[in-house]
Amino acid sequence: MPGQPVDPGQPVDPGQPVDPGQPVDPGQPVDPGQPVDPGQPVDAVVFDLGGVLIDWDPRYVYGALFADPAEMEFFLARVCTTDWHRANDLGADITQSCRRLAAAHPRYEEMIMVWAERSEEMAAGQFDAVVTVLAELKEAGLRCYALSNMEPDAFIIRRARFPFMEWFDGHVISGIEGVAKPDRRIFDILLRRYGLTPGATVFVDDSPGNVEAARALGIVALQYTSAQRLRQDLRALGLPVR
Repeated sequence: MPGQPVDPGQPVDPGQPVDPGQPVDPGQPVDPGQPVDPGQPVDAVVFDLGGVLIDWDPRYVYGALFADPAEMEFFLARVCTTDWHRANDLGADITQSCRRLAAAHPRYEEMIMVWAERSEEMAAGQFDAVVTVLAELKEAGLRCYALSNMEPDAFIIRRARFPFMEWFDGHVISGIEGVAKPDRRIFDILLRRYGLTPGATVFVDDSPGNVEAARALGIVALQYTSAQRLRQDLRALGLPVR
């Protein structure tokens, strides 16, 4: 496969921000088909992993464990919450994190511990259509990077599990850096570490909040909804995808 992997390297002090260029008002929708300034062509594409390249959803595990779908949704909304999971994405030990949560919610102790014991089953596989887009960009000579909120151990497993993970020119992973999207510091780490120019960098993410944070730094950010729409957006930016 084209492209040589680059080791993520040592975490960079996020306290020194790079020049973000001209910010885009995150409160105003940005047309993803709007062309980049011809004087600053896109030379790098950054991909989120879960929800864009990797099909991740805890319901792949819990859907078979809860008899009542409504109780499962309650569990995911009120027990294993997004805020709780964010601490794991920042590098917390997942087993210890689950044990602490189980102590606070003893009724769901077994279900909570499943998160630590079967977390890789939550990643059902890759989105082949988006992996193909990544391959086309690499074959065309574009630098490609991964920027993801992910636990350190999960990153190690998925880097070995999914061959496309080695196609990237670099990775920035929240659990390794100790900072997570949409915090601007993780974007600063990405830009500085790999010498990226915000206005010449495309960022693809399925989270509106992450897209807005990237746009506020002047990055050309696209909200991912489907592989077909992603192709349209990238072509509109002049990138060589079919």
